[in-house]
Amino acid sequence: MRDIQNYNLLHHNTFGINATCRRFIEYATTEEAQQVAQILSASNDPFLIIGGGSNLLLTGDYEGIVVRSAIQYIAQIDEIRVRCGSGYEWDKFIDFCLSKQLYGAENLSLIPGDVGASAVQNIGAYGAEVQELIEEIEAVEIHSGKIQILKNAECAYAYRQSRFKNEWKNRYLITHVTFRLSKTFTPKLDYGNITTRLVQQGIAQPTAEELRQTIINIRNEKLPDPKTLGNAGSFFMNPIVDIEKYAELAAQYSNMPHYVVNEKQMKIPAGWLIEQCGWKGRRMGEAGVYEKQSLVLVNYGQATGQDIVRLCKAIQADVIQKFGIDIHPEVNII
Repeated sequence: MRDIQNYNLLHHNTFGINATCRRFIEYATTEEAQQVAQILSASNDPFLIIGGGSNLLLTGDYEGIVVRSAIQYIAQIDEIRVRCGSGYEWDKFIDFCLSKQLYGAENLSLIPGDVGASAVQNIGAYGAEVQELIEEIEAVEIHSGKIQILKNAECAYAYRQSRFKNEWKNRYLITHVTFRLSKTFTPKLDYGNITTRLVQQGIAQPTAEELRQTIINIRNEKLPDPKTLGNAGSFFMNPIVDIEKYAELAAQYSNMPHYVVNEKQMKIPAGWLIEQCGWKGRRMGEAGVYEKQSLVLVNYGQATGQDIVRLCKAIQADVIQKFGIDIHPEVNII
């Protein structure tokens, strides 16, 4: 277990914000997680549980304890299930699955972050969400130190939501996640420009590896590498509107992209709304909107967390003024 005072979090947030915390604790086993739970229960300090920092915006130094999992375990436990440590890198998990001919996670390729955070955030991309794969989550309850097994149905998963982000916030330290995959590859190709890209490559029926590589290529073209340009990937959630609001906007914007949620709701890409407001490629000092993808806010080198927040609020104001739609950050702002 690592336990460090006055720790710099620069390398624990992909926005590249230079901030510190009063104390940093990292656990590498379930037993260490139980020790951390004891420390947190006995302390009066606030605490923040992080993953890889790819969905985090620090607006200043954190005057409390930052906790992170470093559990790196991964194993195939039966024909279709994989148990994975919460500190294991998400994209490496997909590599592992494909090496075992286990399918279902391909559309979630190259999403940054750790396995534990994926279960909190319910990560999603290209028509898939991790909730479709999660069977159960092992976690240490902080106030009791007891190991709990939380089934998928208990987690109240929804679009970028779970009980871990709401009533269970700061209640558990996740140690492992068990995923149920499939031995049959059933490609999901009807979201975004996946099919178009496959056609361009002359691929009519992709293998799982070809689908994964295509999604990786698309993401690399659209999203900047945080090592060279600080960012947290998609900054805003795609808003879901009722069918009446959608019809009102569709009458004005015939080219507006949209996705059916159910018979009463539509999802409209936040990136399209932001681009229509003229923000694509614009800067406010050292903070800006990425030139290739309006959904991504970037740190051009010296931006503070407050600079990113100011940019976020300016974009939100323009979108609500033009479209009457509130867009909300996907990123956890601290």
